[in-house]
Amino acid sequence: MRLLPAGVWARVLKRRLPTSLWGRSLLIIVLPVLVMQVAVTWAFFDMHWQTVTARLSEGLAGDVAWIVESYAEDPTPANLAVIADRAERTMSLSVALQDGATLPAERRRGPIGVVDRALGQALEARVDELLWFDTVRYPAYVDIRVQQPQGVLRIIAPRERAVATQAHIFVVWLLIATVLLMGVAILFIRNQVRAIERLAEAAEAFGRGESQERFKPHGAREVRAAAKAFMDMRDRIQRHIDQRTALLASVSHDLRTPLTRLRLELALAPPFKRASAMQGDMDEMEHMIDEYLAFARGEAGEAAQAVSISDLLSAAAEDARRAGAEVEVRVPTGLTASLRPLAFKRAITNLAGNAAAHGEHVRLAARELPSGGLEVTVDDDGPGIPDDMHEEAFRPFSRLDDSRNQNRKGVGLGMAIARDVARGHGGDITLGRSDLGGLSAVIRLPG
Repeated sequence: MRLLPAGVWARVLKRRLPTSLWGRSLLIIVLPVLVMQVAVTWAFFDMHWQTVTARLSEGLAGDVAWIVESYAEDPTPANLAVIADRAERTMSLSVALQDGATLPAERRRGPIGVVDRALGQALEARVDELLWFDTVRYPAYVDIRVQQPQGVLRIIAPRERAVATQAHIFVVWLLIATVLLMGVAILFIRNQVRAIERLAEAAEAFGRGESQERFKPHGAREVRAAAKAFMDMRDRIQRHIDQRTALLASVSHDLRTPLTRLRLELALAPPFKRASAMQGDMDEMEHMIDEYLAFARGEAGEAAQAVSISDLLSAAAEDARRAGAEVEVRVPTGLTASLRPLAFKRAITNLAGNAAAHGEHVRLAARELPSGGLEVTVDDDGPGIPDDMHEEAFRPFSRLDDSRNQNRKGVGLGMAIARDVARGHGGDITLGRSDLGGLSAVIRLPG
C-alpha cells in the first residue's frame, strides 16, 4: 500500500475540518477535552482498575487454594462440610463436590479479557490441580472448578471478590463532567461568535447600501473594539458620501442655472444657422450633468423592496427599442427579487442602452439561481469588447478609445454605474462573449 505524501494528507485534513469560526473554535475547545478524558479513562483502566482487579483475583485464588488443600488433606464428606461452612461464613464462597464429574471442555471468555487474564494467572499460580473457571455465565458470580480424584470441586464466588465492579461509576462521572464542560464551552463560544457574526452582518449590509442603526458592541474586548472601529469607519464613509452627493448636487444646480439661461436665450434669439447644433450641445451637457450626479448619488439611500423582474426588464427594453434596436425579453413568470428598484433599473437601462448603441439585436434574460440568487443577462450582436479590455470598460469616464471623442452620447459612466449598483446589492457584473456574436453582460446577485 503506497502512503500518500504529507502535503496530500494536510490538504485532505484541511478539507475535512470546519470552515466556520464557530466550528473551529468548538473544535479547539472540545478536542482537547475529549483527548484528556480519553487519556484519563485509559490511565484509570490501565493502571488503577487492572491493578485492583489483579489484587482481588489473587485474594480469591488464595482462598480457593486453601479450600483445595484443606480438602486434599482429608477428602471426606465431614471435612468437606466443615470447609464449606467456614468458606461460607468467612469468605462468602459456596463449595460443593460433584462426584465423578470432569472439567468442562469449553471455556467461555468475557468481552473484557482483563478479568479472565488476571483471574487465570492468579489461580494457576496458587492451584496446582487442573482447573476451569467461567466469569460470563452468572452476572453476579464467578464459577471456579478444580479437578479432584473424587470428582470436581466447584466453588461459586461473588463477582466483586474477583473484579472491581464499581469502575462504571467513575466512567459515568467522567461522562457527566465531559458533558458539563462541553456545554459551558458551547455557550461561551456561541456568545463570542455571535458578536463576530453580528459585525459581519452589519458590514455586509453596509456594503449593500442598507442603512442600519448603530448597534451596541458585545463579546470579547477585541471584538468590541473591532465593532466600534467599524461603526466609526461606516459613519466617516457615510459622511463622505453625503458630502460628495451634496457637492455634486450643488454643482449640478449651479450648472443648470446658466444652462437654463442659455436655453432661454437660444429660444428667444432669431433663427440662425447653428441654432440646431447649439441645442444639441446643450442637450448633451444636460445629459452629462445628470450622469455625473447619478454616478455620485448611486441611489444609495433607496430602500430595497420586492420588484417584478419582468416589469423591470420590460421597461429597460422599451428604452432600448427607442434607440432603434430589436429587443427580446426572456423572464420566467412571477420572478421577483428584493432590490432597490430605481438603482437596479438604472443599471439594466445602462446595459441595455449600451447594447442597443452597438448592436441591432438585444436580448434581456433573467433566471433564478439554484442558490436562490438572481442572474440577469444582457446580450447583443455588436462588435463586442476584447477580453483584455473588460475591466477597462468598467472604469469611470472610460470610452475605450484614446481620443475620448464626443461623437456618441454619454461620458463613459454607464458601465461604472451598473457595476456600482450590482456591487451595492452584494453581487457583481461580468463581461463575456454572447451567443449572438457580441457582448454579454451578466449581473449575479446573491439570494
